[in-house]
Parts: sequence; structure tokens; C-alpha cells
Amino acid sequence: MATATAGLTVSAGLLGSLLAFAVRRGADRSALLEAAGVAASKLGDPDNRIALDQHIALMRAAKAATGDPALALHFGAGDDMTDFSVVGLLGEAAATMRDALAQLNRYGQLVIEVDAGGRDRFRLDPRGDGVWLIDDRPNPEAFIELTESTFARMTAGSRRQFGQQSVSLVRVTHAAPPHADVYADVFGAPVAFGCARNEVRLIDGWTDMPVARQPRYAFGILARHADGLLKELQASKTLRGRIEALLIPILHSGPMSAAEIARQIGISRPTLYRRLQAEGTSFERLLDDLRRRMALDYLSSTKTSVNEVAYLVGYSDAATFTRACKRWTGQAPAALRAGLQAATTPNKSCSSASSMTTSTTSPAFNVAATSRR
Repeated sequence: MATATAGLTVSAGLLGSLLAFAVRRGADRSALLEAAGVAASKLGDPDNRIALDQHIALMRAAKAATGDPALALHFGAGDDMTDFSVVGLLGEAAATMRDALAQLNRYGQLVIEVDAGGRDRFRLDPRGDGVWLIDDRPNPEAFIELTESTFARMTAGSRRQFGQQSVSLVRVTHAAPPHADVYADVFGAPVAFGCARNEVRLIDGWTDMPVARQPRYAFGILARHADGLLKELQASKTLRGRIEALLIPILHSGPMSAAEIARQIGISRPTLYRRLQAEGTSFERLLDDLRRRMALDYLSSTKTSVNEVAYLVGYSDAATFTRACKRWTGQAPAALRAGLQAATTPNKSCSSASSMTTSTTSPAFNVAATSRR
């Protein structure tokens, strides 16, 4: 029977951070990886995707191995998302906490996928007694440790950044666990269990608190059109869309395996090929077309060099990328870029409106610069 988490994934960066946290608390690394069914080689690139079910298994094995039933709370409070994900860097580049929350909604699936039915996972709800931050993910009881670590990370992160308490009340949907007394210590606020929603009441003015720290970028950015493509894929319900959503964050890492993608989705390789055939494509054509579209998006921007674009779409050298561009369009990358930029240069009479649109929809996005093996 399919579970609520089937086909969902987390980044290797998140899983690796949890693993390291548990090891620092006395757990055996190899035993935890074995319990979760995760190969150590998958952790070399923080952008690799690992099944959410394996992350859940690791969390629960880590709790048992460390003897800490509140491990998820301590993990959330103790880690920093900037250490393992570009999503953390995007948050630090935001102007205010409200903007940082918008970045989390937009790119949060790159850390951990949550099937929110096309809606934002997090939302702000102003009420008579204050502004509440609600985690709207479905089926929270399937993984209450995610509620614990998410709210702990948010509250502890704000406390570190601003030197003050960020929430005045925490409400969770699950029943009080044996370690309920740890909650108040971690959150620094009263906690109510068995509630209708997972939510925290924010202190006055939290949404307007300034952030705007200088982010550290490892390699490249996602251009405006690529950002739009990612949003489009997030809403897709086709198998092709699900595969492309998995591929985009790891496209720069090189050759893609249909068998590995099938495993992450939770189906067999033959089933993947059969269902793609029913949608009128194949894994190879899908991958080639995604690289083509991403390359055109990157080349339409001046922010990445041709060599960087080659890397970002998964080619190990510019010569191979040039051959692919000529096969796709009949043009070399430099000529193609010149044509794309000429075609997208805004009319001067509309430049003000065009600039405003770009500035609000093109957040810089880091892609890890791991060496190609």
C-alpha cells in the first residue's frame, strides 16, 4: 500500500547533517546508514536526492542509537540550514523575515519534499491575538519529528539572528510525547498538544525584521526563466514533471541514472520507462529536452558564462555542450546567446516596468560547485 511519503525525497545535505548530528551524540555512523538503507556515496554531493522514507528511518534509528527521544528537537535547534542547503543562503539574502519565508515556500522542496497539493507549505495568519505562522503540510502525524525539527530550527535560528525570542506560543497536532517537557526549553514558549494545526504565534514585528546578510555563493545562479521553470514543474502532476523536478537540483552533477530516479520515485525502472512511453517520451529524450530548455534559460541571462552554463546543465566540458547546442539549434552557444539576448532586450519605453518585474521574481540561487568525478 502506498504511503503518504512514497515518492518524496530529501536532499543529501539534510540527511548528512542529521547523520553528523547523531554521530556527535555517540551514534555509530555505519550502523545508522545501514538502518536507513543509505549508501555513504550518496552523501558526497549535498544536492543528491534521497527517499524521504530513508530520512525518516535514519531519524528514528538515530533517536534509538543516541537514547534521545527529543533528538529531532535538538537537531532542529542545533543545526543551521546555511551549512547544508542553498535554501538557507536564500533566506539570509532576503530583506525581511517575511521575504525569507517566501523563499522557503518557493525552494523548500529542494531540502525536503512535502506534497502540499500545490499550495504553499507555510502561511501567515493574522488574528486578533497576533500573527500565526502555520505549517500546512498534510499528514503531519506520519512524521511528527519533522514538525519538531522545523519549528525548532525556525525559533532557534531567529533567536540566534536577532538575540530575542521569536514566538510566544506553540501548537502542534500530535499528542504530548514522553519528552513533552523538552519542548518548552527548546522553544522558549508554552506548548499545546493535540491542536487543530501545527502553528506558532509570532512576536509583534517579526515579519518585518530585517535580514539581508551577505550570502556565500559556491557556484552560479538560477536565472529568471529557470526559476519560472522550476515553479512550473513543482505544480506538475505528470511523471515527466516529477522526474524533471528531481533532476533540476542535481542536473549539474553529470550523468543521470534512470534506475536511480525510478528508485527515488518508488517505482521500478521498467515501470518508469513504460509510463513515460504512455506520456509520449522516454527518459533519454526527457533529460535531453530538460537540458536544452535550461541551457536556453541560462544563455538568455548575462550572469553565467558559457562554461558555467555547460556545467549547470550537466556537461563536463564546453566542447560537449557546444555540440549539444548545435544539435538543438544549429548554433554555437555564443551565437545562440547573442540572439536570445537581442530578442529579449526590453523596449526602452517599458524598461521601468520590466526592471521592476525582474527584481521581484529573480532571487539569486546557488548551485553547488562540486568537482565532477
